[in-house]
Amino acid sequence: MSFRSVFRHRPFAVMWTGRVFSQIAALTQSVAIGWSVYTIARQSHDEQHSMFLVGMVGLAQFVPMFFLSLLAGTVADKYDRRKILAACYGGMMVCAALYTFVIAQPHPSLVLIFLVATLFGLGRTFGAPAATSMVPALVPRDVLPRAIAWNTLAVQTGMVIGPWLGGILCGISPVVANATACAMYGVATTAVLMLLRFPINAKAVQTGASRVTMIREGLLHLWSSKIILGAISLDLFAVLLGGVTSLLPAYAKDVLFIGPEGFGHLRSALALGGGLTTLTLAMYPLKRHAGKWMLGGVTLYGIATLCFAYSENFWLSMGALMIAGIGDSLSVFVRQNLVQIVTPDTMRGRVSAVSGLFISASNELGEFESGVAARFLGVVGAAVFGGVGSVIVTGLWAKMFPALREADRLEAPKL
Repeated sequence: MSFRSVFRHRPFAVMWTGRVFSQIAALTQSVAIGWSVYTIARQSHDEQHSMFLVGMVGLAQFVPMFFLSLLAGTVADKYDRRKILAACYGGMMVCAALYTFVIAQPHPSLVLIFLVATLFGLGRTFGAPAATSMVPALVPRDVLPRAIAWNTLAVQTGMVIGPWLGGILCGISPVVANATACAMYGVATTAVLMLLRFPINAKAVQTGASRVTMIREGLLHLWSSKIILGAISLDLFAVLLGGVTSLLPAYAKDVLFIGPEGFGHLRSALALGGGLTTLTLAMYPLKRHAGKWMLGGVTLYGIATLCFAYSENFWLSMGALMIAGIGDSLSVFVRQNLVQIVTPDTMRGRVSAVSGLFISASNELGEFESGVAARFLGVVGAAVFGGVGSVIVTGLWAKMFPALREADRLEAPKL
């Protein structure tokens, strides 16, 4: 059984537990902040401008990653990744406490929310490469693809439970939602601190090279591997254009009329489709035609986004988002395996940082793009633009990166 083969390694099991709690916290908090910003903005702005302000939260989180990701990668390669991750989870717990305080005020300040979002983005910037690059050091190489799938499932578990929980708690109060997220970050921090008790297979890089040299080495390695470059850049542009996460508050409030709890359901639907797919891949990893599966997954994501854009029915919208999650999960599984299996451990922090930068650009910067598009095209027009853009990008990448299209087995010797 793949479950037993992965979780009998206690360091991975402990890390995975912390990962689950941190992701549930992040998505609970994301729903609370998105709903709070949209509700606050709607008191004095129209729907389009309010969506623009929701997108600004994503931009605020992306700014630190844009400027510091490469530095974060070198830190993950030079120092103990467990200590880095524990410090970052602790910082996110503080941010959740600050969110709770700001939202609890009689007249919450959007400026303060954006400032805390920037601090939160700083924690994610340094935590992401440490968390991602740590996985291969916790399990033997023969179970690594399954471990990567389970690690992805931890993220998607948070994406299913977090929005659902956030929506329910927002129905009580966004203050309660943020306070709950703060407590869960505390659990995640404790789990990673427990990981320090276990010996792991990775050691910090002992090198006299400067950080600039280490960054250059990581970028050269990434550039030389066209399969990895194609995979992470495909995710960047497809999700950058096609992401509809920041549009969901407007769909919930002004299109589907389902309120904060329904908003939480919409956020969960995307991850539910992805989570079920990832669970299947954890049990039965892809054997052949990895590149074609990835391209097909992104195409499916774009088509499902188009269906969601035009839907005015709650259940049809839920189904479309679930299918989009399935397509996204296929793409993520292939990309993460390519990055972790092909990259040497001494460079995993740097390569994971670049990969994380691309992912963050597709998510946080994608939220900003959706907000801007909604400002000029309307909410439905922005979603249509994103779905069409994802499909077009997939076709272009299939031609520009033939090595990615022809990638077969997820095994280093074949790549």
